[in-house]
Amino acid sequence: MPKKSKIHVRIGDQVRIISGFSKNEVGEISQINRKTGKVLVKGINFKFKHVKSTSKNEIGEIKQLEAFIHHSNVKLNVKEIL
Repeated sequence: MPKKSKIHVRIGDQVRIISGFSKNEVGEISQINRKTGKVLVKGINFKFKHVKSTSKNEIGEIKQLEAFIHHSNVKLNVKEIL
């Protein structure tokens, strides 16, 4: 049985991406997968999925989906209060 990892962020937190293609972008966490240790950030890390048509009358399409990011690649975005 896989071990659940402790994650330092929660759903609804504003986070900054610290590595990868979307580095230095800010977004809000919408989902957390504790088994894999990954988080889903709104508006960040889009992937494309090519979908074939299932019938003759239907047209194939390219769907744009948000993909999960490992929790170690995000950092809590804290604004300083003056």
